[in-house]
Amino acid sequence: MTVASNEAREVIVESGNMGVSFKTGLKKDDYKSKVINLLTKKEKKKKSKTIWPLKDISFQGYKGEVLGIIGSNGSGKTTLCKVISGILQPDKGEMFVDGKVSALFSYGMGFSKELTGRENVYLNGMMLGLEKEKINQFIEEIHEFSGLGLFMDQPMKYYSSGMKARLGFSVASYLEPEILILDEALNTGDKEFSDKAAVKIQELVKKAKMVIIVTHSLGFAEKNCDRLIWLEKGAVRETGVPKEVIQHYKDSQPVRPKKPKKSLDLKKTETTIKDNSVVKAENVSVSYRLNKEKFWALKNVSFDIKEGEIVGIIGHNGAGKSTLCRVLTKILDPEEGKVHLQGETSALLGYGTGFNAQLSGMDNIYLNGMLLGMPLQKVKANVEEIKSFSELGKKIHQPVKEYSSGMQARLGFSIAATLQPDIFIIDEALSTGDMAFRQKATEKIQEMIESAKAVIVVTHSMKFVETVCSRAIWFEKGEVVFDGDPQEAVKRYEERVNKKSNSKK
Repeated sequence: MTVASNEAREVIVESGNMGVSFKTGLKKDDYKSKVINLLTKKEKKKKSKTIWPLKDISFQGYKGEVLGIIGSNGSGKTTLCKVISGILQPDKGEMFVDGKVSALFSYGMGFSKELTGRENVYLNGMMLGLEKEKINQFIEEIHEFSGLGLFMDQPMKYYSSGMKARLGFSVASYLEPEILILDEALNTGDKEFSDKAAVKIQELVKKAKMVIIVTHSLGFAEKNCDRLIWLEKGAVRETGVPKEVIQHYKDSQPVRPKKPKKSLDLKKTETTIKDNSVVKAENVSVSYRLNKEKFWALKNVSFDIKEGEIVGIIGHNGAGKSTLCRVLTKILDPEEGKVHLQGETSALLGYGTGFNAQLSGMDNIYLNGMLLGMPLQKVKANVEEIKSFSELGKKIHQPVKEYSSGMQARLGFSIAATLQPDIFIIDEALSTGDMAFRQKATEKIQEMIESAKAVIVVTHSMKFVETVCSRAIWFEKGEVVFDGDPQEAVKRYEERVNKKSNSKK
């Protein structure tokens, strides 16, 4: 589209040499930190240092535009959003914001898991300063747009990450924000909802002053943003036309050296599939009570995963994928049917699951390792490998509450993958990772199949399914729709999504 020159446009957000700092080593340890310190015999903390997650940030945001922010995990994207929304105050420079900001930080942040989706809509709306009568005007539109159906009146502890993303975006977009910030808020959404959200964003920017989107989806950024800001190590690396900025960002990513017997272009996973079963589900069913009605999250699910398989689990939000993972990890027991597992299971159910936000990343390595049944000595033996793979550097010693969602994804994957489990289950855990780390994690998954018996990955990335998985299982309304060749599964799934999208136009 054609836009006016920057000089003639109304400035909505402006940053002038803005910086944010914090000091390390000043927090008091809670009892969990003291236990971890005792077990690991850590040395006394070093003197505090001043860290600048943002430094000398200068840019302008204009009325009527969708401004995208990209960059690797830990580059300062979330911190910048917190400054724009007023959660953080700059320690130097200035930040001018002309309008009321509504921010959606990752999926589900700010929601109460014990309250229903509907109750959370009212809670979030009133926290944003809206009268109950105003929320009443939009509640049914929010319900319909979210596509949650009966789950709208179910406690959010039963929601998958994608369902939280659906409701979070629906609330934020319908409550008439002047400036809407979406920080990684759509990364866990399925393709159908992502396309729907993109249309809504274009509608919003005609009514609101501007929309700011933080995303690792470069395709989404190029298609839906008017301009991009590329952050790197807390500074603005480049601002400009999305296509050009994205290409420069891609060119900056390190090229990993080739390893023997591995193809880093991910043409196809090389694996030998054996005859013995590793995971076998026999007529597994799980139900919930929704408005006094019985809702089947899984219904008569049967499959047999053989040793050596990398299985992709696909389907829209609420299709039953996360429920399946909870059954496979024995968090949930099926009320009908049986699951047979041959070996130890390690699971990464969403980024940051199981982390203690007050503890440092290093402390969480020990905490999570031992919670997953790894002896202390084994954790110690693997801690340097986990630190190195996560690439968090000195940030490994910061509290996890200061991590972005992408940094949590890095650490969570690094811990779980280093455990070398027999069966490795990943549920949407890489949706918030940056491009370089997703590539690295994908290679790690391919390597793991040499030592693990099977890898099961829940994902909305059809490219990942086609290039990495040896098999795909497509779920729809708690039932298996297709089980077989990944390319065929993706083809049928995308045909279904496109057909549904076209029927609504």
